[in-house]
Amino acid sequence: MTDPRRHIPRTDALLDDPRLAPFVERLGRGRVKGAVQAAQRRARDGEISPADVPDEVVRSLPGGGPRQVINATGVLLHTNLGRAPLSAPALDAVRDAGGTTDVEFDLETGRRARRGRAALAALARAVPDAEAVHLVNNNAAALVLAATTLAQGREIVISRGELVEIGDGFRLPDLLASTGARLREVGTTNRTSVADYAGAIGPATGFVLKVHPSNYRIEGFAATPSVAELTGLGVPLVADIGSGLLTPEPLLPAEPDAATWLRAGADLVTASGDKLLGGPQCGLLLGRADVVERLRRHPLARALRVDKLTLAAVEATLTHAANPAREALTADPAVVRRRADDLARRLAEAGVPAEALGTGAAVGGGGAPGVVLPSAAVAVPEALARPLRTGDPAVVGRVEGGRCLLDLRAVAPHRDDDLFHAVVAAWR
Repeated sequence: MTDPRRHIPRTDALLDDPRLAPFVERLGRGRVKGAVQAAQRRARDGEISPADVPDEVVRSLPGGGPRQVINATGVLLHTNLGRAPLSAPALDAVRDAGGTTDVEFDLETGRRARRGRAALAALARAVPDAEAVHLVNNNAAALVLAATTLAQGREIVISRGELVEIGDGFRLPDLLASTGARLREVGTTNRTSVADYAGAIGPATGFVLKVHPSNYRIEGFAATPSVAELTGLGVPLVADIGSGLLTPEPLLPAEPDAATWLRAGADLVTASGDKLLGGPQCGLLLGRADVVERLRRHPLARALRVDKLTLAAVEATLTHAANPAREALTADPAVVRRRADDLARRLAEAGVPAEALGTGAAVGGGGAPGVVLPSAAVAVPEALARPLRTGDPAVVGRVEGGRCLLDLRAVAPHRDDDLFHAVVAAWR
């Protein structure tokens, strides 16, 4: 009997495959040869057939940029998948901004103009409670700029229950301390009062920081002052809402928004642009004109400024109400379930074991912790999880109970056909 491993294509034959020529040119022959040898090893180990080796090499090599992914995890704003996908108008704006633009130039006068003035004007219109607005490259940068400008060499008063870790091991206390500010912790993990804050304020206080614990909840015997209760302490109040809601969202009543906290008396509100706002990664600064201007004029602001592509995407996001993040958040659960039923039926007809079932989705991205959004998924065999992730387009679901669940709440309806073909290809 002939050993099937004898049919594994030779290395030189694979390297001469015309499909690999662009990869060799872009990545180098050594990198492509490594991918060839890895695919050959998988064939020798029986993981793939010898006939699939060429296709496996092509699949394993990176394209010209990030891989396109269909987010079927049930997490609307998945940090590892880039959080909010941009809207079509925002993508168009980014493409247009890729050339030479008037990002810092007034075409009418022929003189230099304020950088990103159109995006800033759109943000100001979206949050009229803010006297002034500014943009930096993410929310952590917004807090760093505030701490450096307002509290370098001074104290930031903050509740112990709000000393959060913001992901990948980065902790808020470390971030703030890196600016040269000192943290004055007050209260306890579960309970902090206005008196705790007031007792800590003195000549060395730079500002009071109120942080919304956006990725966890403290329940039971717990209490913390509202923004309104922290005004009038004689020092600036900086409030980090985190998730990027500009106005109240009925579906997320416990999630703070910029307009409400500004009306309550916050001097400065910071937020992320790539979460519930549905825009690109950036940090939003909204508040009193004198405070925002101090931050804008600080030398560090230059190092934290956003590029023209981000400015274009922010403006388009703010001037067009619909975006994928918003559509996923407000999706009708009944419609999502009908889509799941239809997809499961089509897959079953194609020979793929599939079942539609009700699930619960999450906002993700450090927003609305504990909130479960009714959703629906298609369950397929767990063995498909890896080939779906490595397919084209890549599909990322979640594995539960020995099955791979493809949750449709964060999948745009027009991608259902792509999802169908991806599952069928993975099954074969």
